[in-house]
Amino acid sequence: MGLVSVFGSDTDKYYDKLLEGVSGVAPIDRFDASQFPTKFAAQIRDFSAKGYIDGKNDRRLDDCLRYGIVGGKKALEHAGLGGENLDKVDKQRVGVLVGSGMGGLSVFSDGVQSLIERGYRKITPFFIPYSITNMASAMLAIELGLMGPNYSISTACATSNYCFYAAGNSIRRGEADIMIAGGTEAAIIPVGLGGFVACRALSQRNDEPQTVSRPWDKGREGFVMGEGAGVLVLTCDAHHMTDPRADGLGVSTCIEKSLEDAGLSPEEVNYINAHATSTVVGDLAEINAIKKVFSESSDIKINATKSMIGHCLGAAGGMEAIAVIKAITTGWLHPTINQFDPEPSVNFDRVANVKKQHEVNVAISNSFGFGGHNSVVVFAPYNP
Repeated sequence: MGLVSVFGSDTDKYYDKLLEGVSGVAPIDRFDASQFPTKFAAQIRDFSAKGYIDGKNDRRLDDCLRYGIVGGKKALEHAGLGGENLDKVDKQRVGVLVGSGMGGLSVFSDGVQSLIERGYRKITPFFIPYSITNMASAMLAIELGLMGPNYSISTACATSNYCFYAAGNSIRRGEADIMIAGGTEAAIIPVGLGGFVACRALSQRNDEPQTVSRPWDKGREGFVMGEGAGVLVLTCDAHHMTDPRADGLGVSTCIEKSLEDAGLSPEEVNYINAHATSTVVGDLAEINAIKKVFSESSDIKINATKSMIGHCLGAAGGMEAIAVIKAITTGWLHPTINQFDPEPSVNFDRVANVKKQHEVNVAISNSFGFGGHNSVVVFAPYNP
């Protein structure tokens, strides 16, 4: 596992913060957000790519690429494939599939501004390569000499899970022995914030930013932007560009297909890492879908990582997958914080505000994206 998050780039420290119930949300200080109706985000501070990206290239790259490259290299290190160890495997059988919902938004925004203010001659030659969504996968492969399947997927906030599924299928089909897969995102810039404000997707509770992301709470009013990278099944319900079906049909079908694909039954699942963005419609639609598949069993626990790290868009599924794997390996579920006035229709144990011990048998992680992109990945303890 490798990540870059609002809680740093160490997976153990990241999960420790989640277990403590710490919020990573704070006022934005990367740019002047005083004129925006939303003035806060789960913004990464003090990020360093030292030791992972050379200094000259580091200064040129969009943060989306920096996060993805560091997350990918950290994942290789964690797998025992860092440095010279990578030379011991057949690099023609190692692929990369790291996607992004937004791509290099800073480079793109800067390029447009240069065009308008100073003309096309002032657009950086890195404008195209550093803004397109496939470049995190490409740069990892180029730098490390990886010759296996290499592309990206962009399915909004479901991106990481789609990448996991496609990467798993590459291994199943015999196209690769090893796949580096996940998502990366860095959209906390003026145009990114402004765009989500225009969608009316964000909370505007500026006086208490740390308590704003409150999935399944009656006081929720929108999500909080986050960013980062997480490097480690699926239907499109084609219902609406941004809102899910209220009955959760596309989601429940997706959950059922993921379990069928994994050769498991709903009765074996006892932990769900929910998409749970803290939006008025989405939170309950997801719960309705979960109820269609699972009985309201006291054995199933659900939690919402976004209550602490915000919504990291295309990277969300990757960062949440790491939280699921840490839950499996540590036996502790992180809390869903900011549970002040619970929705009565959410009858599952939400691990409200305080971490809980729980031996995970089978876990699912949900990620859904604008456009009806529904994705579910299944994780279970490795038993050789």
